[in-house]
Amino acid sequence: WSSDVCSSDLENATMARRPIVGGNWKCNPAKVSELDGLVANMNTCDTANCDVYVCPSPLHVGIVYQKFNKGVYCAPQNCNFKGTGAYTGEMCAEQMVDMGMEWCLIGHSERRGEFGLPTPAESSKLIADTKMGYLLKAGMKVILAIGEPLPIREKGIEAVMEVCKENLAPGIPHMKEYGAEKIVIAYEPVWSIGTGVTASPEQAQETHKAIRAYLAEAVSEEFAAAVRIQYGGSANAKNAAALGACPDVDGFLVGGASLKPEIKDIVDLLVAAKA
Repeated sequence: WSSDVCSSDLENATMARRPIVGGNWKCNPAKVSELDGLVANMNTCDTANCDVYVCPSPLHVGIVYQKFNKGVYCAPQNCNFKGTGAYTGEMCAEQMVDMGMEWCLIGHSERRGEFGLPTPAESSKLIADTKMGYLLKAGMKVILAIGEPLPIREKGIEAVMEVCKENLAPGIPHMKEYGAEKIVIAYEPVWSIGTGVTASPEQAQETHKAIRAYLAEAVSEEFAAAVRIQYGGSANAKNAAALGACPDVDGFLVGGASLKPEIKDIVDLLVAAKA
């Protein structure tokens, strides 16, 4: 790919955006005895020039959240929107704040029903309006995951952006109120999650650039220039440098590779690409 493919109208603002990498452990590992090794992997990450967060499974959050080095943030994979009370099976921001957590992931495709699980899909209004508003009001920062399935990608960038806009639109008022310091957008094309198929640098840059352009219109140019947009979907040490070289790709939300020692390499490669 050529350097002009990964160009951005907001290229000068890239330097101001601190790289960010998240590790999503999803529903892993199977054994508690494996947690210390996974924590150790995350703790090898150099956070001097990159924000790093990790999303343990809900059952394991309470075991590991105090074991990460300073600069490696523990971020639950989901939350409710009502707080404490009679909400069986839920986690709330008040609990997270009390535990010293600063970040929470919402809107992952596996919560949005993309994989056909027999559980109700979470709507964009629930995620980007209700949940994000609740988290931000509680003082938390939000990683908002968005993305399209393969049939949409095959229709081209305009169809992709229709999905991304639908995902983002309910959260626009919160973006205007709270600003880019409190919100990270994780663009995860559903067709590349866990499949080993990664968007090309051209595809990632084109989409991230289009998302940023939409946010410049819908929120403000200042917000669009400052907000960090991560790429997710089979990100690993082999593609981190090429993807990280794209000016509108500010980092990664890493799935399977975050369960391996290579998470450190992904952080290092991203920082080097942004240097």
